[in-house]
Amino acid sequence: MMLTRFDEMHATPEQVRAHYVRYADWLAQQPAEVMAARREEAEVIFRRVGITFAVYGAKDEDGAGSERLIPFDLIPRIIPAHEWSRMEAGLVQRVTALNRFIHDVYHDQDIIRAGVVPAEQIVGNAQFRPEMMGVDVPHQVYSHISGVDVVRAPNAQGEGEYFVLEDNLRVPSGVSYMLEDRKMMMRLFPELFSQNRVAPVAHYPDLLLETLRGVSPAHTVEPTVVVLTPGMYNSAYFEHAFLAQQMGVELVEGQDLFVKDNFVYMRTTRGPQRVDVIYRRVDDDFLDPLAFRADSTLGCAGLLGVYRSGNVTICNAVGTGVADDKSIYPYVPKMIEFYLGEKPILSNVPTFMGRDPEDLKYILAHLKDLVVKEVHGAGGYGMLVGPASSSAEIEQFRQALLANPEGYIAQPTLSLSTCPTYVESGVAPRHIDLRPFVLSGQQVKLVPGGLTRVALKAGSLVVNSSQGGGTKDTWILEN
Repeated sequence: MMLTRFDEMHATPEQVRAHYVRYADWLAQQPAEVMAARREEAEVIFRRVGITFAVYGAKDEDGAGSERLIPFDLIPRIIPAHEWSRMEAGLVQRVTALNRFIHDVYHDQDIIRAGVVPAEQIVGNAQFRPEMMGVDVPHQVYSHISGVDVVRAPNAQGEGEYFVLEDNLRVPSGVSYMLEDRKMMMRLFPELFSQNRVAPVAHYPDLLLETLRGVSPAHTVEPTVVVLTPGMYNSAYFEHAFLAQQMGVELVEGQDLFVKDNFVYMRTTRGPQRVDVIYRRVDDDFLDPLAFRADSTLGCAGLLGVYRSGNVTICNAVGTGVADDKSIYPYVPKMIEFYLGEKPILSNVPTFMGRDPEDLKYILAHLKDLVVKEVHGAGGYGMLVGPASSSAEIEQFRQALLANPEGYIAQPTLSLSTCPTYVESGVAPRHIDLRPFVLSGQQVKLVPGGLTRVALKAGSLVVNSSQGGGTKDTWILEN
């Protein structure tokens, strides 16, 4: 197990890491009451703008659904240029291989014939869509927007190393918080951005629009792009509206779209307008009631037929989820070698698969030391953090594993790196992760940085917003 802790700012309690020195000197000069006032100011502004996160299953005192403000931390997470350069190369490599894998899954299935990934792990996957077999998509890109969760933890030598914890390829969220966190830091502490060469992120919406337009099937100068949302009650609705507004495109719901003559149109006050690219924030199951769930009111009837004909691009592609299932994650390093002929730049976290009898035996014997996750779980739900769980919780997971072993994976309890965080008691270390956003179209691009999520409870390793986590601005320092 990896139990020692890597601190992002401090090499030792007395020694600040080189890339944090300028910021640490500034922070030491800030009166506590000034920082407290800035924190309150940020909360007021975020609440006024409506940057909230709907928590499913949670109720307020009136019994209505609960909307929470995602806590914003004033102390940035800083990454030096050379570290980012290597991480960026690793992310481009990984997402390129994953897109190759998804194309292969729905075409020749070479990776199955080569015995690299078992056939049942693909065709038996709940996210595998037989309807996509043989369907060609522009530039063979399936995951146009990928959110890859990266953590830093001590490696075997006790040094901080970046590991990929999870690939989010279906409808990854959180980029709006990355952008709003930066705007907030620039508003509260403008002097910091004249003192530090921080790489910009504000051009993300332009890069996203360029990516979406670049995969349009239509030979038009100005392809029509829309953002498809499930509606205002979705947990990430703020982000859907925010990105549509930032890109200058229409935010639509399923009822705003219709199919005619094998094309998709949206209803407008000026009459029907043809749609070329749909950036969907709706899961596969709800996209087309004629093809998937017949009871869905969130999608557009006939959409899949238009898509299969090549007359509209859906981002991310239908069936992309086959590659972000946690049971597929352990095979990604082999995918990189198989498709690209390269060694992975970023390592996976060691992973045990419940479907493997030997792995299952190990998991059951070490439940108190492991993190166990449902292969289809998300948002921090459906998981066991062994060291932080009661005997009853561990026993409950033991029974679940025995009943459905292929439904779970397990990983060592990584000691995620910590970053100084402004909490009620002052500045204290809290565990963090990072979600960079990788855009794949005619090229693969990233803005420098990502969303740093922070576990605000002392000792907690769960950073998810749905579980009480907060966010930080992420600074990539330019040379």
